[in-house]
Amino acid sequence: MNTGWRFLLSSRWGGYLALTVVFALVCVLLGCWQLARRADALAENNRVAANYDAVPRPVTDVLDGLESFDESQKWMTVSLTGSYLESEQLLVRNRPSGGQPGFELLVPFRLDDGSVFVVDRGWLPTGQEQDKPDDVPSSPQGEVTVVARLKASEPKLEGRSAATGEIPSVDLPTIAEQLDLPTYTGAYGDLASETPSADTGQLETRPPEDEGPHLSYAFQWFVFALLGFLGLGYAARQEYRSLNADDPEEKERAAERERRRQAKAKSDNDIEDELIDRSAAR
Repeated sequence: MNTGWRFLLSSRWGGYLALTVVFALVCVLLGCWQLARRADALAENNRVAANYDAVPRPVTDVLDGLESFDESQKWMTVSLTGSYLESEQLLVRNRPSGGQPGFELLVPFRLDDGSVFVVDRGWLPTGQEQDKPDDVPSSPQGEVTVVARLKASEPKLEGRSAATGEIPSVDLPTIAEQLDLPTYTGAYGDLASETPSADTGQLETRPPEDEGPHLSYAFQWFVFALLGFLGLGYAARQEYRSLNADDPEEKERAAERERRRQAKAKSDNDIEDELIDRSAAR
């Protein structure tokens, strides 16, 4: 008896279809997420290429106000003239580098106009016998010219505490509140150079311009979504053959499939023997 494809209308197969659709949607969402991450990586590469090696400009020309910062300004090179407020320096906790725990050294820098700009003077490893650096380099004294690269303020980490002289993140509004001085809260700067020079922590190197594997990951997720429907189709075909096994037309198709399978299953030796037998029969 030929029941055809009516079994696909059953609630069981409706459930299979629903699960396949959900699976495909999840895969598509993950693929789109990977594409978004690739877009972010490409945008970061473009910022590095455009800003990292640019000629330094006065920070007051780049940032319109103390709270000003746009993501397109990340890595932009700025110059500052003034003096370090070394007594107000802070250590940012939990900043690993190369698999080693450490701190970032933040030193407020007072510009000639009286405003304060926070400078990151580099990374310092955690001490061998204490939960802070063994040595913190001193900042240059007197008037200093600094070249730094802009970065955005980081979010405040709620519920995180830190010892005196330390801070959980580069949260510029909190630093400004502690200083009680007109302070730039939109951006701070990674130190590139300073004149006169002095010892620093480990300065950040140029970020690699690499988009990562996101495009290939996105392609894989989209393929998985397609495979879900292909798998559903294969399962439906197998059940169709099982339910309609007694149908004459299906029996004929099954016999043809078996003949093709046996033909493909012949080994190289079998084929070679057949050729020899045919040659001998001539």
